[in-house]
Amino acid sequence: MSEYDLVIIGGGAGGLVVASVASQLGLQVCLIEKENKLGGDCLHYGCVPSKTLIHTAKVAQQIRRAGDVGLPVSEPRVDMVAVNARIREVVEHIQQHDDPQRFRDYGCEVLFGAARFIDGHTVEVNAVRIRGKRFVIATGSRPFVPPIPGLEQAGYLTNIDMFSLPDLPPRLIVLGGGPIGLEMAQAFQRLGSQVTVIEKQPQLLPQEDSDVAAALQAALQAEGINILTSVAAEKVSIENNVRSVACSDGGVIQAEQLLVAVGRSANVDELGLDAAGVSYTSKGIAVDKRMRTTQKHIYACGDVCGPYPFTHMAEYQAGIVISNAIFRFPKKADYRVVPWVTYTDPELARVGLTEQQAKEKGITPQVLRFDFRDIDRALTEGETTGFSKLVTHKGRVLGASILGQHAGELIHEIVLAMQTGAKIANISAAIHAYPTLAQIHRRTVNTAYAPKLFSKTTRTLVKWINRLLP
Repeated sequence: MSEYDLVIIGGGAGGLVVASVASQLGLQVCLIEKENKLGGDCLHYGCVPSKTLIHTAKVAQQIRRAGDVGLPVSEPRVDMVAVNARIREVVEHIQQHDDPQRFRDYGCEVLFGAARFIDGHTVEVNAVRIRGKRFVIATGSRPFVPPIPGLEQAGYLTNIDMFSLPDLPPRLIVLGGGPIGLEMAQAFQRLGSQVTVIEKQPQLLPQEDSDVAAALQAALQAEGINILTSVAAEKVSIENNVRSVACSDGGVIQAEQLLVAVGRSANVDELGLDAAGVSYTSKGIAVDKRMRTTQKHIYACGDVCGPYPFTHMAEYQAGIVISNAIFRFPKKADYRVVPWVTYTDPELARVGLTEQQAKEKGITPQVLRFDFRDIDRALTEGETTGFSKLVTHKGRVLGASILGQHAGELIHEIVLAMQTGAKIANISAAIHAYPTLAQIHRRTVNTAYAPKLFSKTTRTLVKWINRLLP
């Protein structure tokens, strides 16, 4: 029976970070991945293929909008075989960084197969038992499929098979108005499908402020996407390869394809966690702030333990695991400043508290807002939809929402300000190059000062200063 200093179950973002560092530091490490390739869901079925598809769809939309910038207009011809080939090309290029041989060269043993705990220090994979002093569980998550009558019989898509469609569906129904659902809805609408989104909550992206979600919904509807909120899918049927969704409002929506994007489920079912004494629920593995499970020598990171299903969160938590499990330096996870992005067009980026969340905490925030239509760079690029919204209190940023072009890039100035405790005055004082979209940060902050600057009191003060001083 082989024995290791550290056994890592799951070869996605979190597991790979821990494996790379631990093996290069000289520990005896075993990395076990259930699938036949490293990289995890993000590389093969999530972040990378979806953003590649989104970019292709954006180019198609730009071709249609060429008249806006004085160029000839044409309707793009979409070949899904070619589109999928490019997606595979991008995935395979990035896959090189996750080549098993790279990790073996570090001294890490890499095994492919399903791992299952036999006891607290032993797992079995491919009928071979492996012992470890410490473990890291980083098995990720999978699409949650709701128990809607007829759904299994009718057939459906998830993010796992969304990027291998041989043909563009004439019509597409998307169940779920969260980030994945909206990103794919817009991408396929732009490629040429007629898309309907069904969301059972009163608004899209329920975790966002209502004004932000409403603005994004308006932008999506302007592109022709049919959006139904406060509507639940109650039954699905299929006839002649056409799927019909009976809705709670009495309507019936039909389409050739149906995408389920209503959430994720942690991959815990086949790990034998009971045998290891690790507590978990259907939502994932319970961990403390040091990423330790109920068995202190067993750690977890990423989607399998939450609280945020983001690749950058898995990488962050992996760093917490490295500090505690490898260096034995106690370090706790801090989720106060966690950015995330919904990659629609315009993008929606968020960090910290929303206006509503601040009020629920008993804070009366000062909310600052500035529109992209008043930013010169946005005007030059013809991308004026959206706004910046800062939730502030006592001169510091509690949270921000940015809806607009490159919002995912722009949000990081606010992330840094929050992380370092900078005041909004520091943002205002920082010189922002002209013309850039980043000027929206300074312009947003300056809305807090304009009323005082041009008040009657200030005007009187300026008048007296200029009378008394030469």
